[in-house]
Amino acid sequence: MKKILLSVGAVTIIGFGSPFFHDTTYAERNLQDIQSERAEIKANLSDAEKQIADLLIDLEEIEQEIEKVNQALKENQKMMQKTEQGIKDTEDKADKLQKEIEELEEAIEIRYNILKDRVASYQKNGGSISYLEVIFGSKSFGDFISRVTAVNKIADSDANLINQQKEDKKKVEAKQQELLDKLEELKEMKEELEGMQATIKEQKAQNEEKRAQLKSKQSELVALIEDLQIEDSRLATLEANIRQSYQPARNTQVASTSASNKSSGNKSGGQLKQLSNTSNGGGNLSTVVNAGFAHIGTPYVWGGKGPGGFDCSGFVSWAYAQGGYSIPSSTSALAGVGKRVSPSEMRPGDIVFFNTYKTNGHVGIYIGNNQFIGAQDSGLGVASMNNSYWKSRFNQVRRVVN
Repeated sequence: MKKILLSVGAVTIIGFGSPFFHDTTYAERNLQDIQSERAEIKANLSDAEKQIADLLIDLEEIEQEIEKVNQALKENQKMMQKTEQGIKDTEDKADKLQKEIEELEEAIEIRYNILKDRVASYQKNGGSISYLEVIFGSKSFGDFISRVTAVNKIADSDANLINQQKEDKKKVEAKQQELLDKLEELKEMKEELEGMQATIKEQKAQNEEKRAQLKSKQSELVALIEDLQIEDSRLATLEANIRQSYQPARNTQVASTSASNKSSGNKSGGQLKQLSNTSNGGGNLSTVVNAGFAHIGTPYVWGGKGPGGFDCSGFVSWAYAQGGYSIPSSTSALAGVGKRVSPSEMRPGDIVFFNTYKTNGHVGIYIGNNQFIGAQDSGLGVASMNNSYWKSRFNQVRRVVN
């Protein structure tokens, strides 16, 4: 595309300097070539913008999917933490019950040994006081009955205590088994949650990879659009210069043409001229509009007012200076220059304002086709005013040059 552009430019300049400068057919052929190439560029621009629009939809959908996945990860993580705490609490309870079981077993063993010793004492006649000594040491029949009853109560009490302890042990063991079953269930749940977490993370990785691919493709398309816009702007300037500089003469003789040029005060010798139909006070608005194209990609620098780096208002001031106009270099001051015009009356060279971090926080220069050139965070570049971000923040248009 650039080779074609250079070829057209070279042929045009040579043509203007040759004896056939006023050859209408020749000039029309050059204009047709430029117009044909511009039509192709505009078709490519339209296609690229459509692809970006589709990409933005895909990006919005993938962002929503990533948000859902992130939320699922958080919820799943909460469940895992809750499950892990449940496992810990259950293990602590099971350990406590195990100690209780061990204490009951020890108590049962002690009671059992005491009862066994008491039963064995029935077989003994000497030594420590036995059940028989208690019974036969009675002084009367009534005392005997009382002693037998007391001994039986003690024996029955010991037996009941052992039975009660055995029942308690069974209950504790049952409760412990219940906790162990719950613990197993919690461990299975944790394992399932870990599997879900791994699956969700994989989905997140896939979505993020897809998002990166979409953003990469978007960057490529944006770069392509910027290149196409630059080419179209150059061709538009060339086309306008041909139309403005070429004026069919009544006489086809070169000498007559030269005389006509001299009589009208034209000292250009038929060379290409800058657009001047929108200039004022010796300035040139076409130069203002086209000044930034050679510096596309220049980084954003806060307070930057030169080709090495621009901020938004610094670029606008610099571009106007290239056309011979002196205007302020701050957004607040620029908001008061010239006159405010309706968006429907916008034309190349007008200054467009957007409400970003503040009212009229961002400015650029309108270049036509609902696009503007300006110093954005990503650097100096061309942006579409149809873009949802800029469209929602557009505020006003001011015309410095009538």
